[in-house]
Amino acid sequence: MAEAKFLSVKEAMQKGSGEVSIRGWVYRERGSNKLRFIVLRDSTGILQCVIEKDKVGEEKFEEAKKLQVETSLTLKGTIKKDERAPSGFEVSVSEFEVIGWSDTFPITKDQSAEFLADNRHLWLRSRKMTSIMKIRSTVFGAIHEYFRNHGFLEFHSPIFQGTQSEGGSTVFEVDYFGKKVYLAQTWQLPAEAGIFALEKIYTIAPSFRAEKSKTSRHLTEYWHAEMEMAWASFKDIQDHGEGLLKHIVKKVLENNVEDLEILKREPGKLKPTLEKPFVRLSYDEALKILKEKAKMEIPWGKDLRTLEEDKLSSLYDMPVIVYNYPKEVKAFYMKENPDNPKTVFGCDFIAPEGYGELIGGSEREPDIEEIKKRLRAQGEDPDEYGFYLDTRKYGSVPHGGFGLGVERVVSWICGLDSIKDSIPFPRTMLRYNP
Repeated sequence: MAEAKFLSVKEAMQKGSGEVSIRGWVYRERGSNKLRFIVLRDSTGILQCVIEKDKVGEEKFEEAKKLQVETSLTLKGTIKKDERAPSGFEVSVSEFEVIGWSDTFPITKDQSAEFLADNRHLWLRSRKMTSIMKIRSTVFGAIHEYFRNHGFLEFHSPIFQGTQSEGGSTVFEVDYFGKKVYLAQTWQLPAEAGIFALEKIYTIAPSFRAEKSKTSRHLTEYWHAEMEMAWASFKDIQDHGEGLLKHIVKKVLENNVEDLEILKREPGKLKPTLEKPFVRLSYDEALKILKEKAKMEIPWGKDLRTLEEDKLSSLYDMPVIVYNYPKEVKAFYMKENPDNPKTVFGCDFIAPEGYGELIGGSEREPDIEEIKKRLRAQGEDPDEYGFYLDTRKYGSVPHGGFGLGVERVVSWICGLDSIKDSIPFPRTMLRYNP
């Protein structure tokens, strides 16, 4: 095929008429002894292309008859509107060239979830996964944009960490040249050191949780968007969490409506998040609402489980912020509430539609002795946290931050049945390959 400027499928359809050159992979193929209908896909969409024996000649038509799903090719032809075609346009092909032949593609309709997981490297080519990955990319871009627009600087902390952050039962231990270290559960402890230089910082990085869970909500490796901020009040943390989620949804609705349509996700379900202020409930208020509206009696002091979070989320059409949790169920670094020392200035953002916690955040505890006491209560040696305690010794200021689970957000926005589809190659208790 002669040298040509290739258009994407979307660009070709936007042009709408005239001669076009496109390239991609065979998404569907069918035909007769005189016509071959090829639905070509690229990252932007699908487009029906018709190869006629009379136009390309007998030799090329015989080649066209051998085309299988996922064969890559370039082609040139004339595009026009055709309401009968899958995307409303059709290309009459004048010439084509096979770039890479395909064997019989193993993925067909109605494959099991396990088969698709085993062949994830190929299932990524599906329109469903392509749309999810596009939305995921928008989400990442929106996170960077929000924080940078609000004066935050990107800051990185180590993946190998000498101390635990979120509890010993969920850490991955690693042999580090004969010494025991842990894969990061969060960047938070090193980040708290960073704010005394940079004041407002954020990151998006992998985090690792050795949770022995096989649910549709858990991954052992996930992407964590985190922020830490000097001079911050508890309200500042909640405001930024709400602002970030609104910005993410705004960018997806601006850029990915077609992808939501492919996923059969109604954009209207996301609009309340954009248009309404988030409901903010104290832990005590949440327990009262669950008792009154869901007939759920929860003893004070218990953390909210998935069951309670789902019931609470069903009462609202936007994320709900629950704050002032009991101290005993939250991390050692959360600030004690001076008005009720049994609680802390910690909050969770619970997604609508039963998608669970999206964000966990808090104002940080300033008192060194209180931190040491809580560490001992968790079976930790405060001496192992010397660098962290130093942040309270040399000019500490009110500060706080939060962590957002990117895959949880992608799952909610896309309306996915399983969090495993929100990341290209999910890692779980049972799966580390491909």
